Amino acid sequence: MDEALLTFHNQLTQSLEVFYTSDYCYKCVEQHLVSVKANNHNATVVISTKFTLTLRVDSEMGNVSLCRWSQAYGESGHYSVWIWMLEAHCSHTVDKHPNNAHLPILVASLVLTVIALLSGVTPYIYRWRCTSKCINAVCCQDSKYSVDNDEVHCDDAEGDNAKPKPTRLRSLDSFRGFALTVMVFVNYDGGGYWFLQHAPWNGLTVADLVMPWFVFIIGSSVVLAFRSMQRRGVSCVQMLRKITWRTVVLLMLGFCFINYSPRDGPLSWSWLRIPGVLQRLGFTYFVLSLLQTFWGQKEIPVRVNHWWNPIQDVIVYWPQWLVVLLLEMLWLCITFLMPIPNCPTGYLGAGGIGDDGLYPNCTGGAAGYIDRWMFGDNMYRYPTCKEMYHTTQPFDPEGVLGTINSIVMGFMGMQAGKIIICYKGMNSHIMCRFLTWAVILGVSAAIPSKCTRDEGFIPVNKNLWSLSYVMSMGCFSFMLLGIMYFVIDIKRWWGGQPFTYPGMNSILVYVGHSLLGFYFPFSWEMRFQESHWEWLFQSLWGTALWVLIAYLLYRKKFFLKI
Repeated sequence: MDEALLTFHNQLTQSLEVFYTSDYCYKCVEQHLVSVKANNHNATVVISTKFTLTLRVDSEMGNVSLCRWSQAYGESGHYSVWIWMLEAHCSHTVDKHPNNAHLPILVASLVLTVIALLSGVTPYIYRWRCTSKCINAVCCQDSKYSVDNDEVHCDDAEGDNAKPKPTRLRSLDSFRGFALTVMVFVNYDGGGYWFLQHAPWNGLTVADLVMPWFVFIIGSSVVLAFRSMQRRGVSCVQMLRKITWRTVVLLMLGFCFINYSPRDGPLSWSWLRIPGVLQRLGFTYFVLSLLQTFWGQKEIPVRVNHWWNPIQDVIVYWPQWLVVLLLEMLWLCITFLMPIPNCPTGYLGAGGIGDDGLYPNCTGGAAGYIDRWMFGDNMYRYPTCKEMYHTTQPFDPEGVLGTINSIVMGFMGMQAGKIIICYKGMNSHIMCRFLTWAVILGVSAAIPSKCTRDEGFIPVNKNLWSLSYVMSMGCFSFMLLGIMYFVIDIKRWWGGQPFTYPGMNSILVYVGHSLLGFYFPFSWEMRFQESHWEWLFQSLWGTALWVLIAYLLYRKKFFLKI
């Protein structure tokens, strides 16, 4: 899978050396691929088909380059390169045509689309049988919607004699469940497709989107939940107790579960990992909760004619903004001004064979140096850059320095929650604010990255949680939440199913799939590993089982909370 056979046929009277590099690898040193003996000898090698490869054939005598080309090879294809004596040129032939590697995911997408359409159309067909219900569904839409989530409910009932039953903000549950579902899918290898896994270093793939979405949702939930607790008269001391307890539980869950795997056996201090996903989520939640506890507004500000009305959701919370701006200044200063032994100041590369091989032990720059200084070898040993960049240093994508920008990402989610609160009942204003923030953050990501993968001042990089990465993820988050809010909570065109179910039991689903993902029926030993069909089926099967489990728990009204 993701491999092809390449055979070199040498018709010359001198031996040849073949070198290669991946076009995705930024300024990487060419690597030796194979040696081919002279006089009608050939050599066959296995090459990766994930990215376009640049290959060069050199003469062993005189080190003269005979030919050079870039080509994307197809999965399971057999290719030949003939180096002819006439003018020493290279020609290419296809001995066996490659498989269509994208056919499985196209078929799966089509099947899932049909299922989604059927599940969406079926309720309308059922309602069509009853005219009164159909008219009521089309014409009688309530203008008041819930603005709360995770224990937060809407308690305003203007114009109604009876107080309506409070409902959750379903778009936030759906957003959380969608992010979690994608996370489970990519953690089950995403069918083996590289674009469904993490990027080697700079750039974005599907797997790079989900954790920032989660952090964004934490920020929104903190604002909405704490407002509800403040209106219920919960004291500051009680909130601090709850904050501390949830943070400690998240930290312990993360520390215990990331260091357990049935494949690893008993815990060993030699490979113990200290940073982790739940640890970062827990610490981010703790900081955001403190910001909301000490500088959050207990009441919605009264709308009077002030010059700052269009930005009241920013001005009112200026102490929080000041803290976040100081944190971002700290990240920028440490990243670009901190001296690192044997590495250039402000280095953001992967090290290894990248950047012409000048900085092999500088993986992650300041972020990697701080983590190695604090944790030693107790970090993630298989960073995404290891295979392509041939790095030797451990690097943890959930390290200390990146947690600062995680807090910034969560604060953007807090801003989304404030918009919903400040403009409650004014849906057009909420949508315009979401769109405005998406545009601002999108431009803020485009400038430092120069809209390129590797050539910007600050590349979009999930491993480092770079500033441009956080800005771009904030843009996507505002757009996606805005779309879901419009479709689910305003128009009521969709109830958010099936994503609402894992979204309301996110801790259980995340921890469960981390612990049980290696066991049947969630996974099994592959028998057909030469294509993506079985890999993709297993990934979809395991993900669907967790969505089903979340649905059954929802029906039983069981929700794991901490």
